[in-house]
Amino acid sequence: MSDVKEAVRSRYAGVAKQLSVIQAEPGVGCCQADGPDCGCSGSYSTDELNEIGLTESISLGCGNPTMLAQLVPGQVVLDLGSGAGLDVLLSARRVAPSGHAYGVDMTDEMLALANGNMKQAGVGNATFLKGSIESVPLPDDSVDVVISNCVINLAEDKGAVIQEAFRVLRPGGLFAVADMVELEPLEPALKERLDAWAGCLSGTIPIEEYRAALVDAGFSGPDFQVHATESMPGVDGKVGSAYIRARKPS
Repeated sequence: MSDVKEAVRSRYAGVAKQLSVIQAEPGVGCCQADGPDCGCSGSYSTDELNEIGLTESISLGCGNPTMLAQLVPGQVVLDLGSGAGLDVLLSARRVAPSGHAYGVDMTDEMLALANGNMKQAGVGNATFLKGSIESVPLPDDSVDVVISNCVINLAEDKGAVIQEAFRVLRPGGLFAVADMVELEPLEPALKERLDAWAGCLSGTIPIEEYRAALVDAGFSGPDFQVHATESMPGVDGKVGSAYIRARKPS
């Protein structure tokens, strides 16, 4: 395992342990566990959360990809880097009864937390798989929608992640993710810091580089909507939270 991947795994293993404690506390959000680096606010409605009996405290994302994807019953959904499982469980509710939602995560602690949340929510059409988002343990042309929430920026090889998303999508399938992007160049010293990479900062790439990776993988019509920006005090550069959509051609 590379230094970057181990830094990410270690950070989120620790976050999973904290979330196991704080998610039972009313009004406590994910920022208590993970800090403000990833944006934290997923803009989930109370009605959505009540559907599965969970709170936004288990979200570590920078948006709400389930809203972006506009899921319908019968679809198969894959969440890249599914963490504590919030987006998978919301997706499973939306695609029920005949659809299914999968989550892929490399962190044992997060997978244990997600499976516990699934049991608590009473969701029967979801599956959490251990694996890398650069090598998804699902067959070609097997899902209708790929979502992700502030995770692809954590990968060393983002091109490989995007190619895997293209591979598992059926023709006409939708790539709909929330992710952090680099809006103004970050200073080189920050780009080298493993803690900043695990914190969703130094692994970010410019929108045009992200767009090129989508086009190179075969996606059509990539669209980016930046909905929040963040500057770090005393650090050159700026990052932002973006909603990103693209299609696998039919």
